[in-house]
Amino acid sequence: MADIFDVIADRTRRDILRLLLDRSSAGERGTSVSHIVTELGASQPTVSKHLKVLRDAHLVSVREEGQHRYYSLSAAPLDEVDDWLVPFLDDDGLGDAAAPAGTLTESAAHAADVVGRAAASAKHAFETALKKLPGR
Repeated sequence: MADIFDVIADRTRRDILRLLLDRSSAGERGTSVSHIVTELGASQPTVSKHLKVLRDAHLVSVREEGQHRYYSLSAAPLDEVDDWLVPFLDDDGLGDAAAPAGTLTESAAHAADVVGRAAASAKHAFETALKKLPGR
């Protein structure tokens, strides 16, 4: 399996994950490849290639109905990203106040802050979507 960071490093794959998250928040049980193609303005082969990578990383699941495939977000593998980011964050998300001065360069600290905020936002949105699912 590819490293989760390599998988989510690609902009198109992140766009697919965001679309699936938004659709699940809206109560959708899955999103068709044709809907993803239309929403992203990408070709069907490109979307299919990225969906395969996301499936291999267990970030999406697929449900088959006849000749149609419907994809849903499976965000559990993102816990690895969350676990990696936690040491860089404190309660206000601005970095680890207990870390010795000079631990991170200014650009690395900024990058960690941006990634941390994005991950926290995605985690919050996902948890909110999960709470809206029937039976939860």
